[in-house]
Amino acid sequence: MSIEATTWLYVAILKTGPGEQIVGQTDIEHDISFIPAFLDKDSAQQAMLHLKLDKKKKYEVQAIIYEDLARHAAENGFLVFVLNDDGKVLERLPAPH
Repeated sequence: MSIEATTWLYVAILKTGPGEQIVGQTDIEHDISFIPAFLDKDSAQQAMLHLKLDKKKKYEVQAIIYEDLARHAAENGFLVFVLNDDGKVLERLPAPH
């Protein structure tokens, strides 16, 4: 799999009133915080069933360019993992340089 800086990925977005927040997850067993990203919108929507989300809040899937996602993740102490529609990790993306 080849994720370039200009590759579009899909992420879950928490709708917080007028603002939006990219959804992160925590692997407590390995003490890793990551942003789940997906190669296509359908996979992202399917996988949202497997993510730990607050059922009372509203989420939607949005596309983001990898370069921007990686920068946002690094600034907030997250890694980026590409997942499949079952929520399984396909690839752990490197931190941006």
